[in-house]
Amino acid sequence: MQNTADLLPKTDSQSLPKKQPTGANYKSVGQQFVKLLDVEDLDATVAAKPLLVSDLESAIAHAIQAAYKQQPGDDAAHRFLQRVLYRINRLNLFWYDDLRHYNNERSHYLRSVRDRIEEPWQQWELAQIDLEGLQKLEDVKQALRDRAAADVDPPLNESDRYLREQMTAAGYRHLLAIASFDGLVEASRLSRILGGAGNEIQSTLTRVLIEEYGGGRLPRKHSTYFAQMLAEFGMNTEPEAYFDLVPWEVLAGINQNFLLTERKRYFLQYNGGLTYFEVAGPVAYRNYLAAAQRLGLSQAAMGYWELHIREDERHGRWMLDEVALPLADKYPQDAWELVLGYDREKAIGDRAAAAVVRSIQMIVDS
Repeated sequence: MQNTADLLPKTDSQSLPKKQPTGANYKSVGQQFVKLLDVEDLDATVAAKPLLVSDLESAIAHAIQAAYKQQPGDDAAHRFLQRVLYRINRLNLFWYDDLRHYNNERSHYLRSVRDRIEEPWQQWELAQIDLEGLQKLEDVKQALRDRAAADVDPPLNESDRYLREQMTAAGYRHLLAIASFDGLVEASRLSRILGGAGNEIQSTLTRVLIEEYGGGRLPRKHSTYFAQMLAEFGMNTEPEAYFDLVPWEVLAGINQNFLLTERKRYFLQYNGGLTYFEVAGPVAYRNYLAAAQRLGLSQAAMGYWELHIREDERHGRWMLDEVALPLADKYPQDAWELVLGYDREKAIGDRAAAAVVRSIQMIVDS
């Protein structure tokens, strides 16, 4: 386990300054935080040596102000906070790695860090949504139907056309690197909501998960198809191999899913969001497939997109007709939360998609 002496803040100029941290400071504290996760009995250690987390506490406080209280929010602060959140959230999944990495999975200190970041972040996200308007919806089921009809085949936007018509082979590889962060552990968070009483809704969600997991056969698992795309380019197929390339906007979407699946009170929001994800997913995958075909890539280098287009078109119908609409009937007073989840997933997804395109363009143009 990590030696705590190596983690104590330095007394020289390397220590985090009291003024607002820079991107380099955030990176340094983030690396320190990763090591902190492996400390033996973190809670007792922090209680005995509070100086151990002084840099982290200072950086979090500064970053929350810079990301959520300022206009516009600072990208470096957003990135730092979403990375810290992700490092905590990922402990809810098993990665087939050293068992000691999970010694602090129920740490009270880590939970407090998560809660202190999530609260202002969620307030910031919700401030961009018309909550009052959603709460006054007269027909939630029709609102969901209308949104799904509009999102299943929308007109191409500027980013879509860039991916289809201009993205280079280098850009495509960069896209795969970023997408691998989620694609190699696909649907893992969905598994967190399946336990409990059995009914038709639960059965449909289980069918979605089983298809994502290839019916329990590794060669047919969707993540296996993604790994094959990476291997075709000689890229790293280990999960999280390209962590440093992932924009904070993408991490925010992943952390949002962790939050909604870990809190059952948000069950309706999560399923509204998953409905959007499955309905709109093929739109993005068709862009990626068109780019791969234009570039003359092999079948192995694009097979994942073709698989997802076929299956997610079906999953979208399942999610709307067999999950979202029945949930609206079952919870009429709270049904608006389905639309809230749908709209939030769309907003966060659109923001992430735009960030991915900017990242690709920066790599290609640099």
